[in-house]
Amino acid sequence: MMDKAMTTNLPEPEVVGDGVFVHRDVMVAMRDGIRLASDIYCPANAGTPLAGPLPVILERTAYGKSERSRSEIEVGMDRPMTRSEVASHFVRHGYVVIYQDCRGRYGSEGEFTKYLAEGPDGFDTLAWIVEQPWCNGKIGTMGLSYAAHTQMALACLNPPGLATMVLDSGGFSNAFTCGIRQGGAFELKQATWAYNNAHESATAQQDPLLLAALEAEDLHAWFRAMPWAEGRSPIRWIAEYESYLLDQWRRGTFDDYWKQIGLYAAGHYDTLPHIPVALLSSWYDAYVRTTFENYEGLARSGTRHLSLMMGPGLHGNRNTTFAGDVSFGTNAPIGGNVTPSWLEYRRHWFDRWLWGRDNGIDADPAVRLFLMGGGSGRKTADGRLDHGGRWISAAAWPVPEAEALRLHLHADGRLAADLPVADALPLVYDFDPSNPVPTIGGALTSGQPIFEGGGFDQREAQRFYGCTRPGLPLSARRDVLSFETDLLAEDTTIVGPVTVTLYVTTDGPDTDFTAKLIDMHPPSPDYPTGFALILTDGIFRCRYRKSFEQPEPCVPGEIMEITIEPFATANLFKAGHRIRLDISSSNFPKYDVNPNTGASEGFGRTQRVARNSVLASASHPSHLRLSVIRTDHSS
Repeated sequence: MMDKAMTTNLPEPEVVGDGVFVHRDVMVAMRDGIRLASDIYCPANAGTPLAGPLPVILERTAYGKSERSRSEIEVGMDRPMTRSEVASHFVRHGYVVIYQDCRGRYGSEGEFTKYLAEGPDGFDTLAWIVEQPWCNGKIGTMGLSYAAHTQMALACLNPPGLATMVLDSGGFSNAFTCGIRQGGAFELKQATWAYNNAHESATAQQDPLLLAALEAEDLHAWFRAMPWAEGRSPIRWIAEYESYLLDQWRRGTFDDYWKQIGLYAAGHYDTLPHIPVALLSSWYDAYVRTTFENYEGLARSGTRHLSLMMGPGLHGNRNTTFAGDVSFGTNAPIGGNVTPSWLEYRRHWFDRWLWGRDNGIDADPAVRLFLMGGGSGRKTADGRLDHGGRWISAAAWPVPEAEALRLHLHADGRLAADLPVADALPLVYDFDPSNPVPTIGGALTSGQPIFEGGGFDQREAQRFYGCTRPGLPLSARRDVLSFETDLLAEDTTIVGPVTVTLYVTTDGPDTDFTAKLIDMHPPSPDYPTGFALILTDGIFRCRYRKSFEQPEPCVPGEIMEITIEPFATANLFKAGHRIRLDISSSNFPKYDVNPNTGASEGFGRTQRVARNSVLASASHPSHLRLSVIRTDHSS
């Protein structure tokens, strides 16, 4: 039984609701003596602790253990639930719930170095929990984004007590290829995140002058002054944040740094504990690749119970009906469609795997995906494109029944199954790093106030950073190559990975190539020139054409075969639409801009214009590869 003697080493409890109390700011010591602030929510009756020991639910967060998580909002709610409200729900169903501030954040001691302390700190936290008399030895973890990264990091060390995880939009499979870098390029959401979150650092909070200095910086202007350097960045006021950001930016080779715990779960799939894992993400989230790689890697053993859900929204926005300028309809939210609510889904998950209750969750489909598309294409009452969609299910990922569809790039702008002509001339353009192609939506997060993710028409507008020709489509730029299919004669359902193989040349020591998959809606009364809906995009830095471990300068005139891997997607291209692929050499500010000089990553203060070519001939058949499903997978 849990009695008062069992809680004598904890601070005096605070009643937070009927049957629930919390011990706030319990300082849990790590192996190096640093203490992490933790709030421990427990069940009680009239102030008296209830029977125990009990299973524990843990969330380790960089965003404040007492702050509302924006993702804890259900359909019909005006604002997210408080931590106390979420914890109370679980406590009243027989759990102890712990929220903990990560090292160097909010109430915890130590210096914050993004991602790298989360494995050992998580291990030490679980080791402490299982020794407490109120823990029955079983611990489940949960959390969104950074709180998913913390889970996967600790799991790689096989901590005591870990019994199940709910990985929500994060948990790096390989941060070098998704989350910090992609295709060799640096994800600039790391720069906006560092600036925004430096405001909550202990240094800024303890010195009003430093905080005021941070707030006075013009982040938009600083994005025009990249790459940043020591003392030459808007984050220079908070040294530890500037230091870790520049370190990540400049590490352009896949080496032992990137294989550290917290950044590289892919190296631990075969030794991770054999526990049930639920994975969640969204098509316009920054962690699509991470989620699918984790699913496939964890599924290799065949012994773990896995559940995978992919919604249509933005990062953590699982219960909205839209992303950007596109509406997916009332089918889109998880709540009310896949599960009564996200809160109840997690409660049932923990009931099954921490309490052992046979509640039927084992019988749920292994993979549930939101298939975007099928809507009217008209403008909704709130001014968004009605793209529509519905939930489908599958036995595994990739979907076993999917068939490969290969579409070739043609010099006349066609995207078709037939091979290009033998004597087709290369498609040549100049890529000027001082005039990059602006980012207009896509799979993005943490980019405010510079950029945002979601579905948008690929047309320049003043609201998008870097746009200089409002009203013109991006395809009007001379450095953008667009390829389209004929009007589709029938609905075409794409579900799976997306790969783009290009044969390219450049006249300099390095350059980038980008690819963007678009659902081209036809002209309509609401959209007279159509709507070029971005579905997914990717990038590749050519110095890595042979390997990420050993980058090599490009040789002018060398024909290079490169593969760009945009995130996977699921979309129904309606009859009358076109499948479109845009190729270019920049997508800023989503990714850093290649200066084309071959300078070390993050150090290029000089620039040169690169003359880049894409070959689309029978001997060098650049192509797009998709996965088509022809059977109904309705959930």
